[in-house]
This record gives sequence, C-alpha cells and structure tokens, in this order.
Amino acid sequence: HIADESIDLVYLDPPFNSSRSYNVLFKDESGQESESQITAFDDTWHWNAHAYHELITKGPPQVANMIGALYDAIGANQMMAYLVMMAIRLVELHRVLKDTGSLYLHCDPTASHYLKIVLDTIFGPQMFVNEIIWKRASTVKGNAGQGSKTFGPNTDTILFYRKSENNTFNAVFLPYNEEYLKKFYKYVENDGRRYRLISMIGPGGAAKGNPQYEVMGVTRYWRYSKKSMQELIDKGLIVQTQPGTVPVRKQYLDEGQGVSVQSLWADIEALAPQAAERLGYPTQKPIALLERIINASSNPGDLVLDPFCGCGTTVAAAQGLNRRWIGID
Repeated sequence: HIADESIDLVYLDPPFNSSRSYNVLFKDESGQESESQITAFDDTWHWNAHAYHELITKGPPQVANMIGALYDAIGANQMMAYLVMMAIRLVELHRVLKDTGSLYLHCDPTASHYLKIVLDTIFGPQMFVNEIIWKRASTVKGNAGQGSKTFGPNTDTILFYRKSENNTFNAVFLPYNEEYLKKFYKYVENDGRRYRLISMIGPGGAAKGNPQYEVMGVTRYWRYSKKSMQELIDKGLIVQTQPGTVPVRKQYLDEGQGVSVQSLWADIEALAPQAAERLGYPTQKPIALLERIINASSNPGDLVLDPFCGCGTTVAAAQGLNRRWIGID
C-alpha cells in the first residue's frame, strides 16, 4: 500500500533470529514494574516451503537465484526461514525508496553476513555504504566466571545502503573532548582563540598536481596555489615555528564543526534498566541512535519508514526532528 519511490529513509530493527521469546513488562499504577507481562514476539523461525516457493517463482530473478543458492548451501532450517522472510520485505523496501533514499538495517552477527548478501543482491554491491558497529555498552560483565569460552558480545551491526549515488547525506559531528583539545588545539591567541598547526605540504607531490615554490625560504610541493598561499600569509595564518622549518597553517577551533562521526559508534549506550525513556519493550533502542540516523540521511519534511517499529522509537525521533513518518508493526 506504499507507493513506489515515495520514502526518503528506511530504518528497520527486525528480529535477529536469536531463538528467544521477548516479553513486555507492565507497570502498576505507582509506576513500579509488576509481574504482568505478555509476549511481544517470538524470535524463532520455522521453515515455510510456501513462502520459499513464492519467492523463487515470483520474486525478482536475481533474488530468486540468490535465495536458491543459499538454500542449497544451508538447507531448510530456521536461518533459511528467517532469510526468506527478510528477503521478501527488503525487496518491497527497495521498491518504495526514492532515488535519493537510504536504508539502515539493524542486526547482529547472528545473520548479518547473510543479510549483507541479500542486500547486495537487491540493492547492488556498489550501493553498500557502511557497516556501522554500534557499541551498546562500555562494560559487559560477561560469563567468564561461569566458565564461558566466548568474548562477551556488546555490539550490534547496522548495514547502511543507498538506492543510488544521489542519496541524501548530512555529515554528523561530535564535540571535541578536553583530551583532544589539549593534545591538538594547544595554542592560544592573545584574544583567547585556540588553534592548531596543520601541514600545508601537498600529498603525492608533483604526481598529484601540487605546485612547487618557495615559502619563507623553504621549497616544497604545497596544497595551495602561490596566490592562495600569499593570501594566507597576508592574513597572518602561516607560521614558521623556527627559521628554516617548514611553514604550517593555523586552524582555529571555532572554525571547525567538531569530530566527524565514523563507522564505530561508541558514544551512544543502550538504555539502562532505569532510563527515563524506557517503555518496557524488550528490544527498545535509544532515541539518540535514531536521531543520528535520521539527521544523517534525511532532511526536515522527508518521509521516514520503520517497518518493524516496535514501541515507536523511530517515529518518535522522526516527529521530534520534523520529519513525516510511517510505522508498521
């Protein structure tokens, strides 16, 4: 019922094929958790030959071939049932995405390797953008004391794909921490402005087309043209720390946007048991996680879709950021 190419951003946090049942706990009138609970969902999958046959015979040819190959490789089991379920939905999500749209699939190592194959087949390998690793917790107690022979899992995977190379993307920045400032922005002007000194040498030298000329008695291949270099000198932005050393450029702290967010997200922790935003839904994600994704891959007024919306974190984040939204559960 959703029109072709009508969605700007898809985020989905489907079941992970964890072979677990997840319950919702209810609170009594005083706000305390009671013993009342219902099953939110069973994350256990059973082979459905009919769904497999439908996908093989009526799905896009490349998807049918891929699912058939996976079936030959791993057989009729819970994992294959899960992948059939996901493939059917991912084909539809690709259909509804705009040319400028992106999709973020939240999963874990249980099936992430298979899901990436499914996404590569549907979107095309060249449309893969990032494998984002979300570090859910800074510390994990683990079960080493009980004889566990594994490293404690404390990360999830978010697979980021785009519909085309025209996808919407807004870089996300975090504030500099004090340790970073002390290490890099250690110089201060008389007016209090902090700055760092950065190299102006052109990487790759002549091979990359960088111009060669003399600055303050030093000849190198530079990042800037001779005219641009002189303009920087005239503005007092070029420094030679000692006679004969290679000149460097001032970069002021107040001119930067912060630290660019990379593919390891270790600054957003999973919801603590007593977190104010916790609603009792077993796989609830922090709203800050969704706000980052929505800010990065959509603009105000865009339409966001979450086809496994659970307790509604995605739609709440979308509403707060002035996006339109569709949630399905």
